[in-house]
Amino acid sequence: MCGHEWSAEEGDAPAEAEAAVVTRDAVGNPLADGDDVTIAKDLKVKGGAGIKAGTKVRGIRLLESPVDGHDIAAKVPGAGQMYLKSSVVKKA
Repeated sequence: MCGHEWSAEEGDAPAEAEAAVVTRDAVGNPLADGDDVTIAKDLKVKGGAGIKAGTKVRGIRLLESPVDGHDIAAKVPGAGQMYLKSSVVKKA
């Protein structure tokens, strides 16, 4: 017997673990599509006024493949559609 053999069940384990990735907010709460969140700290925005801490964002959408580390797509009041990092939001 070869020591480098594996069963078919073992080969599927990494794929299942990859599908079980959970996006968490700044406090550690799991996030899901459609959740409402609040911004946890002031954010600087290119070409405009920043976003203040405590701003409520409704109906977030989680991204399957993050864009430059941003894993949430949302419409922020006063700033429009943008990507956010889960580390700067808290579940409302």
